[in-house]
Amino acid sequence: MPTSPLTFIATNDISAQTRGRSVPGKETPSVLTKGVGWVPANLAIGAFGSIAEDNVFGATGDLRLIPDAGSVVTVPADGEAPGLNFYLADQTLPDGSPWECCPRTFARNALDEFKELTGLEVVASFEHEFSMTGAEETAPFSFERFRAAEPFGTDLVDLLNHVGLEPETWLPEYGRDQFEITLRPTGALEAADRAVVLRDLVRDLARRRGRTASFAPLLDPEGSGNGVHIHFSLRDGTTGAPVLHDPEQPSDLAEVGAQFAAGIIKHARALSALTACSPSSYLRLSPHRWSVGGVFLGEYHREALVRICPTSTLGGGRPQHQFNLEYRAADATSNPWLAVGAIVRAGMEGIRRNYRRERIWQEDAPTEDLARTPKLPTDVNDALTALTSDDIATSWFDPKLLRTYVDVKKADLAAVDGLDPLEVCRKVAHAY
Repeated sequence: MPTSPLTFIATNDISAQTRGRSVPGKETPSVLTKGVGWVPANLAIGAFGSIAEDNVFGATGDLRLIPDAGSVVTVPADGEAPGLNFYLADQTLPDGSPWECCPRTFARNALDEFKELTGLEVVASFEHEFSMTGAEETAPFSFERFRAAEPFGTDLVDLLNHVGLEPETWLPEYGRDQFEITLRPTGALEAADRAVVLRDLVRDLARRRGRTASFAPLLDPEGSGNGVHIHFSLRDGTTGAPVLHDPEQPSDLAEVGAQFAAGIIKHARALSALTACSPSSYLRLSPHRWSVGGVFLGEYHREALVRICPTSTLGGGRPQHQFNLEYRAADATSNPWLAVGAIVRAGMEGIRRNYRRERIWQEDAPTEDLARTPKLPTDVNDALTALTSDDIATSWFDPKLLRTYVDVKKADLAAVDGLDPLEVCRKVAHAY
């Protein structure tokens, strides 16, 4: 017999796992106001499903998940799978006041503070790479791989269009069984929301098509990695005019953009703990893998931490509307809200503290020179030490949120202790 779609109220936690509760569809109007119950300790659930021991919340406390009505995604029925109304929520105290450990609130506060300081808004977009089993081995970037993934590819693009995520490109990638999906730029909070939803829709659709999709950084330590590239641009908060492009400045990067990039570079080691944070993440982040070969700002350079992206005038394209910076040290084991919030706060420090312009490395920079640029941490422990040692970066977080974050990541490391690199990759791949 026909049933009304359930409504799922969701958050995304420190482990970048989407968790929540559902209610009957008829209860949606009430839930939009009242929310549903939630538990603080849920934030301390690690990537592999266990709550970090000695977390600051223990067995006490209560929260509400308050849905954002504007975030609704209406997932259509698919065969025997019924449709679904999916809302992203803020975690609040029982009286509706903000909870200081909510990742989505963390991102919103950073963006609001950035606008208050600069008068500017942040526009963002996430590029996601993922691996998908269930297809024959085919050549990188090939038409053969593109077609071998059908009808999944067409179904995915149709689904993303239907739910309003605005897919831009869908393509076979370099690595074995690897694909990439990109979405159009939008306001940074919505871009992070879309990243949360995208990952779950991809995995869900893959299951329904008899495949398995994983966003893990690596499936094999010798294989190609799956990254998340986060693109940022800035626009005037009143007029909406783009402000990142200035043809009078080096590499056309406006002064405010240079300071924004300088903040990211200066706090890069701390940021990496928030944007590449699984036990297998740092096996991917190494030179000559087209991930991050060094902590530097590069013009078009795909081993830069921050890349100035190219523009085109073809078809009447206007460089000022395309110009953006790409942060390349992220993967899908990171919470999109924490990643956006932290990167924006790092950029804001560059503007507020007037950090000097970083050298812009050109595409033809000698490899031996780039080898001398600063490097990211080599593992999660080093990254967590870099985060907790950076007094500016730690000031961005409520102490309970920071401690919980560190506790969860250390618990994830303990869960893979004694495993060899291939076993670590496989365990993380199963989780993501």
